[in-house]
Amino acid sequence: MSAVLQVDEADPVLESDFMKEMVKQMRAVDTYGMYETWTPARILDPFVLTKERKHEIPVIGDPDEITMARVKAFYNAIATLIEKECGLMAVPMINLTHEGFGRAVITVGKLVVVDKTLRDVHRFGYPSLSKMKDEADKLLSVATTLVGEHPAVAGL
Repeated sequence: MSAVLQVDEADPVLESDFMKEMVKQMRAVDTYGMYETWTPARILDPFVLTKERKHEIPVIGDPDEITMARVKAFYNAIATLIEKECGLMAVPMINLTHEGFGRAVITVGKLVVVDKTLRDVHRFGYPSLSKMKDEADKLLSVATTLVGEHPAVAGL
């Protein structure tokens, strides 16, 4: 990937709850402590896939462990925010094949609140952080609405 950061250090979206949670999730999977000194913009920069960055990723190939960790961090962050919003434990489950296809599911109790088909995971990313936040906000909104509509199932 190119060395030039696509994320502006002063981007106000970095102050959102979702982006703060994404930074926490990425730091949690950092077993070597590399991210300790990195800014949030630098940690989240790999999630921004410009057209140029997408072209650098081979069409054929399996997703690497770092990319799969990013996918897991994204859905873990959403699950954490669901928990904060509704007060019930949200559990993310991600099943990926080695080719980069699969499914992400988040459950609250016995209720499935997020069910997303994953394709082409080796190219997982968004055109900008605000687009990533928009996607997360949509998933969070639907999930909390479902919990509100079906509290008995969510409470099981």
